[in-house]
Amino acid sequence: MDLLLLAVAFAVILVGSELFTNGIEWFGHKLELGEGAIGSVLAAIGTALPETMVPLIAIVFGGGMVASEIGVGAILGAPFMLATLAMFVTGAAVLLMRKRRPTGTRLAIDTGVVGHDMAYFGVAYGIAIGAAFLPVELEWPRRLIAIVLIGIYAHHVWVHFQADAAEHEGLEPLRFHKLDRRAPQHPHAPRMFIVSVQVVFALVCIIGGAWAFVRAVQDVAASTSLNGTLLALLVAPIATELPETLNSVLWVRRGKDTLAMGNITGAMVFQSVIPTSIGLVFAPALWTVVGGGVAFGSAAVTLGASAVIFLPILVRRRLGAMALTLGGAFYLGYVVLVLAVLARSGG
Repeated sequence: MDLLLLAVAFAVILVGSELFTNGIEWFGHKLELGEGAIGSVLAAIGTALPETMVPLIAIVFGGGMVASEIGVGAILGAPFMLATLAMFVTGAAVLLMRKRRPTGTRLAIDTGVVGHDMAYFGVAYGIAIGAAFLPVELEWPRRLIAIVLIGIYAHHVWVHFQADAAEHEGLEPLRFHKLDRRAPQHPHAPRMFIVSVQVVFALVCIIGGAWAFVRAVQDVAASTSLNGTLLALLVAPIATELPETLNSVLWVRRGKDTLAMGNITGAMVFQSVIPTSIGLVFAPALWTVVGGGVAFGSAAVTLGASAVIFLPILVRRRLGAMALTLGGAFYLGYVVLVLAVLARSGG
């Protein structure tokens, strides 16, 4: 029954995320925003909502130690999955489609957009993980750091919104355009009202699916006696990071590489700030490396994978598919480590 609930919740999250992303793209189009604002901010926030709702519901509304462990694990697991598995899948997609792409295995990205995202991610995530090394009893500095992180993200968003507007080519019709009885004959020119309806409906799906997913993960953790943090690190993020990954693959297929990468790197910035701030404010005692070495070890893997993958951007101002696939090696290495810890602990 728990597995069925997981599957249903996962499906609801995916549907909601796809509708949200489609609606957000139209929202950005109508506001004449640039690719950075659309991919790294609007689309990133939309597809990051599922994994953001998991720690929010688990920590704030879930109650109990198991729920909080799941929340902290989900916070750490989201950037880890984006920096490793999502990068690998995107790189593999580029390699598979190289013959149909004008640039082959090279991603035609705006290095300014992606570089901006990764710089802010490195700073924000470094500060957040640094807070975990503070003495456990010091809770107020952790809450202060949360405020600093919110300020960093606000500036990140502001810079993207200052960029010039982009030309929107190949924008798919709004999914809800047929529901607009006042303009059903214009699928490529929906009104802002129907765009907003789709976005709100998508949010309801995402929040409802996330609530059900947290409950199911808690039940699985209790029935299998697995550590809630580790389960959340390896199970919940794989499911909830799929929207970013699938959307990036679709954008790569259509040659929109900046949107594809911005969707992932923008989500990494979002995940390093918003869910982390939730943990720092509502579960400060659990945001510590004491007793959570393996969980926080994923942060080291995340930062390492990010540095290795995006170093070519700093050196050669370009990014290739092979560099992205290196994320798979970092992911497998960490999975082996987690399985070894579970085996040693008898989990």
